[in-house]
Amino acid sequence: MEGSPNAMEIQMPASIPQLDPEKSLGYQVRRCHRRFDRLLSAYLGKHGLKTGFWYYLRVLWIGEGVTQKYLSDMTNVAENTTVTMINGMVAQGLVERARDTSDRRKLRICLTDRGRALEQKMMQYAIDINRVAQAGIDPNEIAICASVLRRMSANLKDELESLPDQAIADEELS
Repeated sequence: MEGSPNAMEIQMPASIPQLDPEKSLGYQVRRCHRRFDRLLSAYLGKHGLKTGFWYYLRVLWIGEGVTQKYLSDMTNVAENTTVTMINGMVAQGLVERARDTSDRRKLRICLTDRGRALEQKMMQYAIDINRVAQAGIDPNEIAICASVLRRMSANLKDELESLPDQAIADEELS
């Protein structure tokens, strides 16, 4: 086929952009998050809890009696995933659903005594994991890191919200 007038030519870009993973902020944040997550999972596993439950329990320990939609928003997780997680937490006796007294169409998610009792132990795990992660790092650097990450997150959120809904849906499919 080479040299044939019908042969399709593949146009390769002159230079493909490169980003060394060690210099990629996304890569570094993801790697760090995965290590936080794996350590947390090891601690939660001692209590038969799934790591995914942590994020919902954390929100509920701050303020319970919230809607599934609120939990989805606060955990940045799709509502169908939140429903699945809540079902799992109900099955394990961590939370229960209760009808909203002023709007009977809404369900409120409330901690059970078991779910509430886990807070002290689970929060200690979070404190311990953060202590391990921060070992040997100057507290001023930790404060700067947290500040930078909050601002980066806000920048990415703003960019995502500026995209047309269809563009986001198309990206999720690819």
